[in-house]
Amino acid sequence: MAAELNPAATTAHPARAIARPGPRPWTRLPAYIRLAKLGMVDYYLSLFVVGSLLLVREPPGDGLSTGLTLIAFLLGEVCLVGAAVAFDDVAGYRDGSDAANYGVDAPVRRLARKPLLAGALTETAAVRFGWGALAAGCLCWTAALVVAPHQPLWAVLGVVSAGFVIPQYSWGLRLGHRGLQEVFLAAVGWAFVLPLYGLLTGEATGLAAVEAFLFGLGPLLFGVYSNTNDIAGDRAVGRPTVACLLSRRGNTLFIGALSVLETAVIIAAALLGVAPWWFPLLLLPVMVARTGQFTTGMVRGDVLRGRLVGIRAHRILVVALVAANLLSARAS
Repeated sequence: MAAELNPAATTAHPARAIARPGPRPWTRLPAYIRLAKLGMVDYYLSLFVVGSLLLVREPPGDGLSTGLTLIAFLLGEVCLVGAAVAFDDVAGYRDGSDAANYGVDAPVRRLARKPLLAGALTETAAVRFGWGALAAGCLCWTAALVVAPHQPLWAVLGVVSAGFVIPQYSWGLRLGHRGLQEVFLAAVGWAFVLPLYGLLTGEATGLAAVEAFLFGLGPLLFGVYSNTNDIAGDRAVGRPTVACLLSRRGNTLFIGALSVLETAVIIAAALLGVAPWWFPLLLLPVMVARTGQFTTGMVRGDVLRGRLVGIRAHRILVVALVAANLLSARAS
């Protein structure tokens, strides 16, 4: 999501003046799919983490209610994220930041992923899609709350808060324009794991909290590389990311600290008994991937390749967490 999210603005920017042919009817469905960024599945992998965490518990919950909750929650995730990135594309189109950030690197960053810039959709169509996706997402999450096996207050408030906040990254409150971009990227991941786990089990275990935290760090740890690449365009429109606010060295230290934090949490979880002693061993590939990501992106300066390594590292993390939970369930 990080590479897709840019702040809203109220006036047009000269950089948005890109030749845009009128959209053709048969191209609109693929364009809407690109607008919703359905190819970026990294947030939606949360269901695998939550599903595997359920196996660690005994006894299991109501199968039908659990299944319906998982489906409704996933559909809500897809719709709400789709609304957020659609509104973000409109904002980036209006203020010119997408044209600035994608224009130079179009062959690398696939301009087609921005259907407004590519001329596949109109601004009005994108806004309508955003509102429709937002309404659908709210309905899906309402259904998830109704059919969930448990409704602890903290989990319900977490779902409601996430449903309110997620679409307002570049719209409404414009959270990404107020210096909250990095927190936002991680918090969305946290919200997709822990509140859902609470709805399904009625509790929040230490292991679930650790895995939610690690899962949320994943999108953040490839989002900060996107922000590093987009410094010029973001500064031009006043978007205060950490990469824009800090010096090059300061931003490098910040990204390095986030990578170290991930490793520290993995090791601490085992030392404190929250996770099994072998937890860091199973997640060792993630730590190795983070080292490679930092070396590629920040030491060698190939930022976009570092972002790609970060996406792969997040997916390795999900596989490792699921494997750890399956092993824990089998041992219990």
